[in-house]
Amino acid sequence: MSAPIAMTRVEQAGLRALVAEAFEKLGLTPEDAGIFADALIFSELRFHPGQGQGVSRLRRYQQRIAKGEVNTRAPWEVIKEGPALALVDAHNGIGTVAAAKAMRLAITKAKEGGIGTVLVRNSTHYGSSAVHACQALEHGCIGIAYTNAGPEMAPWGGREGAVGTNPWSIAAPTDKGFPAVLDIAITTAGKGMMNWYLREGRKMPLDWALTPDGHETDDPGAAMKGALLGIGGHKGYGLAFMTDVLTGVLAGGGFGLTPYADPMRLDVSHSFTAIDIGWFMEMPEFETRMGQFADMVKTRALRPGFDEILIPGEQEARRVAAKSADGVPLDDVVLADLQALRGELGLSAELTVLGPWDGAMP
Repeated sequence: MSAPIAMTRVEQAGLRALVAEAFEKLGLTPEDAGIFADALIFSELRFHPGQGQGVSRLRRYQQRIAKGEVNTRAPWEVIKEGPALALVDAHNGIGTVAAAKAMRLAITKAKEGGIGTVLVRNSTHYGSSAVHACQALEHGCIGIAYTNAGPEMAPWGGREGAVGTNPWSIAAPTDKGFPAVLDIAITTAGKGMMNWYLREGRKMPLDWALTPDGHETDDPGAAMKGALLGIGGHKGYGLAFMTDVLTGVLAGGGFGLTPYADPMRLDVSHSFTAIDIGWFMEMPEFETRMGQFADMVKTRALRPGFDEILIPGEQEARRVAAKSADGVPLDDVVLADLQALRGELGLSAELTVLGPWDGAMP
């Protein structure tokens, strides 16, 4: 019998303060701790908690830092640079921080020449791709961010992992009050969502993953031991393969079976592109055109069983609005762990509990 996972609402500012203070205690500079905290809060607000891109990662990072698996004070080194391009070595530092700085450089180049692309090698997990793509929106740019990852996806026809979830995000402004933001893994789902289904006692769709012997399964417990499946069958595998080409292969970093193979050097590679909208047209014109495009899509006839058509990023924008107004809902297991970590690290920031979360996730 399935049962929803208990969740509790907490006040957003206190949650952000706790996460930032924790990262400082773990050895990050105040600036880097703030970058990392903002990224985790961004993800906590936008995504389903089962995706695991929010504050639940704080414990995992505390463990990695304690083991020396990630360098909290790693240099951020520009290896090669041109007018529109740059190659960066993150020296096994915090991937989210390295990514934020790389997109910042890509934006600077875009403002100077219309477009900027920065590749990063020798990095670690960089969190949600949307965090970095949306960074470009603040500067009048379209943002594109993608990364390779550990080999969790089976190649088409195989049953063992060979390429990663390799997530992408593309963010563009609109006149709708929220940006259009595509943020997808190239796998149909990730193991975070499978674990969520497992905890709720639910079966999962058959196109999410394989058992270790290569059979499709709706059992999340069995799927957690096997390889993930790509979106669109062979097409998803092809997209993930080429993402490795555009990141690890091209940057001189890890690819395929290499990322995450050595816990002391995750060898992840990322790519960031900013496109200056002002090079093509004035921002109001672009936003109007985006609004017209959204209206074209949203006013088409509905399929049976659907109430409306959404554009990319619209559902996430609704989540941000709901969570910002009513408090950030945290899985009670995650909340208890954050409180425990607060005591372990001797943090002064406090979490203000607002009450249970009894609404459906938008």
